[in-house]
Amino acid sequence: MTDRFRLTLAQLNATVGDLEENARRAKDAWDEARAAGADMVALPEMFVTGYSTQDLVMKPAFFVQAEETIERLARDCADGPMIGIGGPHYADDRLYNAYYILKGGRVVARALKHYLPNYDVFDEVRQFRRGPIQGVYDAGPLRIGSPICEDSWYVDVCETLVESGAEMILVPNGSPYYRGKFDRRMNAMVARVVENNVPLVYLNLVGGQDDQVFDGGSFVLNRGGKLAMKLPLFEEAIAHVDFQRGEDGWEAVEGEKAKLPCDFERDYHAMVVSVRDYFRKTGFAKALLGLSGGVDSAIVAAIAVDALGAENVRCVMMPSEYTSRASLDDAAKAARLLGVKLDEVSIAGPRAAVTDALAPLFEGFAPDLTEENIQSRLRGLLLMAQSNKFGEMLLTTGNKSEVAVGYATIYGDMAGGYNPIKDLYKTRVFATARWRNENHRPWMKGPAGEVIPEAIIAKPPSAELRPDQKDEDSLPPYDILDGILEMLVDGEASVADCVASGYERATVKRVESLIYTSEYKRFQAAPGTRLTKRAFWLDRRYPIVNRFRDPG
Repeated sequence: MTDRFRLTLAQLNATVGDLEENARRAKDAWDEARAAGADMVALPEMFVTGYSTQDLVMKPAFFVQAEETIERLARDCADGPMIGIGGPHYADDRLYNAYYILKGGRVVARALKHYLPNYDVFDEVRQFRRGPIQGVYDAGPLRIGSPICEDSWYVDVCETLVESGAEMILVPNGSPYYRGKFDRRMNAMVARVVENNVPLVYLNLVGGQDDQVFDGGSFVLNRGGKLAMKLPLFEEAIAHVDFQRGEDGWEAVEGEKAKLPCDFERDYHAMVVSVRDYFRKTGFAKALLGLSGGVDSAIVAAIAVDALGAENVRCVMMPSEYTSRASLDDAAKAARLLGVKLDEVSIAGPRAAVTDALAPLFEGFAPDLTEENIQSRLRGLLLMAQSNKFGEMLLTTGNKSEVAVGYATIYGDMAGGYNPIKDLYKTRVFATARWRNENHRPWMKGPAGEVIPEAIIAKPPSAELRPDQKDEDSLPPYDILDGILEMLVDGEASVADCVASGYERATVKRVESLIYTSEYKRFQAAPGTRLTKRAFWLDRRYPIVNRFRDPG
């Protein structure tokens, strides 16, 4: 019996619904594995369909074609290493999340997901049936068990597999990023290794899908939880891992261990990947955004350039009589530092026309928020017109603080197809802008050095919709606002909890009211990069009509 087993890990980016392309990418990985003398190539969870498919996977025409694609892949890869690949499986009028083992031109085994996640962004109980905990499969010199993603977080699945003879655990994953997720994964998988005394391979998907980013970071653990290999976060990679049989069983030969970046880099990389893949997978090549001279639009411009390249990003300044000279200069400098084209379209003429049109109806009413919102909506109209004319996707630029309390104009500055900073609080926007100015990485297509002028970061935020306007005229200071929001939104804390933490009750109640009354805006907002466990959309689902208020 041989004492060597080579496993090829294919940490790749699948596209939801592109069955043929996903299969082609799996075949390319198999070709590379065969050339490297591998015994098996492994791909992530649901790779043939992409992940997450949401309700698309329940469409019979889709899951039938997905299974046919896997069977065809098996035939095309008959002569060479076996393949592990995720996809749907339909049997006995039930649909399962499965991991297929392909060998000798056919499907020789399937693992069915047992624990179906039904929290945060996951709805797998809606989409799949729960499969039984199954046994192991023969991989030649050793036997492998493959708990699928969520299954590996439960003690009983891995324990059952090892008791059934598994000498290695191979975990295929479609695990999306949120801040702090990698450390949680690593701790959980170390626990499985210590409990079962066998090596474990954690293989994760990479790439953006709607609001989610799959961050890769696949790794291999030897007995005792010792790290043997780690692939990079957010980047595709194919790696060959050699396992050798020793006196105590199988062990991975140590390989490259990618550096784990800081939280700011992980968040920023996630936003860049999400924009890049959202554009690529929806068929857009070029981005458009309004560049106001504020920090939010400046950081979105930087993200867009890092994702798509300066030649594919166009910015537009749309001044009114309230736009300061400083904002015009700051926007021009930001565009120059990033190397993007900056056009200028004044809203003065359109605003005068709208004012004249509404004058008979508004006669006798004092100017108020209505007139401010008209300016924002004109900007949205002008940007969307350019998006339509030139085929550029409009990026919107509202941070999580604004999105939370509705400090944004629906059909105005909320217009757009994607919002990379939707899950980034304002205080975090400032810190991230400084991080980007101080750091550059090879995956960034933009220039090194300062790309967001310090003047933009340092000045008091303002929507500039009336004379001398400041955000703090309408909202608590952002350090206070964000602290309250992190408790009420991210932590689901009570008003009393916030007061006990030192916030004034009147301020907390005001923020709570703003959160609830702006739900209808979020319901219509563009999708954006998920960075936390409480991002607005699938993580936090509240009714639009809601009269509950915490008496606190």
